Amino acid sequence: MNRRQFVRNSSLFAAGAALGLNDLTTKPIKNFGIQLYTLRDIIGNDTKGVLKSLASFGYTQIEGYEGPKGLFWGMSNKEFKSYTDSLGLTMVSSHFDMAKEDMEMKAAQAGEIGMKYLICPYIGKQKTLDDYKVMADKFNKAGEVCKKNGLRFAYHNHGYSFEWQDGQYGQDILMQNTDPALVDFEMDIYWVRTAGADAEAWLKKYPKRWTLCHVKDRGKNFKEGDGDASVTLGTGTIEFNRILKTAKSVGMKYYIVEQERYDNTTSLKASEDNAAYMRKLSI
Repeated sequence: MNRRQFVRNSSLFAAGAALGLNDLTTKPIKNFGIQLYTLRDIIGNDTKGVLKSLASFGYTQIEGYEGPKGLFWGMSNKEFKSYTDSLGLTMVSSHFDMAKEDMEMKAAQAGEIGMKYLICPYIGKQKTLDDYKVMADKFNKAGEVCKKNGLRFAYHNHGYSFEWQDGQYGQDILMQNTDPALVDFEMDIYWVRTAGADAEAWLKKYPKRWTLCHVKDRGKNFKEGDGDASVTLGTGTIEFNRILKTAKSVGMKYYIVEQERYDNTTSLKASEDNAAYMRKLSI
């Protein structure tokens, strides 16, 4: 490259940087997943067909949930893994019902096929702050069960833990009273925003604790605090490009799409559109 070319290219780079076009530190998200609850209306009728479609959309990871046919949709854990492996899909995690007395079995099954997480999806707003401490203790015990089986335990938030209650946030209590060696957290960015909280501030407050997230957008024309405002990625109000960059910088590992409402579309088409959005996203 001669001097003239160097000066010209440097000027172009500087101009692009001024416009925010040339951030050499950002990279596309190579692997991203989807929470199967997004497809709850159809997955029970054609589990294999839905999974095949998800793989064709560009998803490489899935997060399950405990439906009427169990964590593995009527298949054994090994049968499920064999099929997802054939599609290029990895089941990294699953939500499960902590109220049931079968966590040891579920943790053993999950660990046997190399899953990374079992996740408690919901505890509801606790009546007192001490109740959040009791839940934190339960999370630590669940973390011990998961660790024994070669995976980790995590908790997925809703909006209630980001509501001010008797001078504190329940989310602070859960995070401060759980052992980082045993318990991680899955940030549902949509629910943080719905509660009126700042996702980036919470990510920075507890670095390395948020290792999974739900990438779920919030619609523009809904009342503040409305919980039923989920929309296709890129059509709502959440600035994922910025938030996920912050998440990545503090240890986020898994980016999992979820959508719960479908206006003028279907769960399958929404999943396809969400995958297209994720493929174009650089953080």
